[in-house]
Amino acid sequence: MTAPQMIAQTYRDHGHATAIDRVVLDYTGRFLRRKVLTTERDVRLLVDLAQTTSLDHGGVLITQAGDEVQVVAAPESLLEIRATDLTRIAWHIGNRHTPCQIEGDRLLIQHDHVIRDLLTLLGADVAEVVAPFTPEGGAYGHGRTHSHDHGHGPAHEHAHDH
Repeated sequence: MTAPQMIAQTYRDHGHATAIDRVVLDYTGRFLRRKVLTTERDVRLLVDLAQTTSLDHGGVLITQAGDEVQVVAAPESLLEIRATDLTRIAWHIGNRHTPCQIEGDRLLIQHDHVIRDLLTLLGADVAEVVAPFTPEGGAYGHGRTHSHDHGHGPAHEHAHDH
């Protein structure tokens, strides 16, 4: 395996200069701490951040040389939700801790057949689309939302305020 050609140890949610390259990542791929990525120009970039970070569309990774590599949200397969009472539908999605992209006339979520069935029962029109996924941040406008299943095994020992 060849060594990375660039190393980025800093991330900013916006750029200050013209980016020298771009990385195109889906929603899951934009949540990382340490990983080798391949840029659009086929350059191997080692991302080595101090902590796990949610990279936003339009953010930049700063290389050791001070150059900026732009983060781009990749198109991915999603569910598009439209409804007469979109606010009510958004409440049901949020109540299930499902990442959701909120737009004026539609909501976008990742595929989930259980939520799709629920939304259809509630009267929403649900269709499959391919688009970049940039959901709202977590509590207080930053971070990520996660499904209600926090990925813990049977030894789940910490409390949650739900």
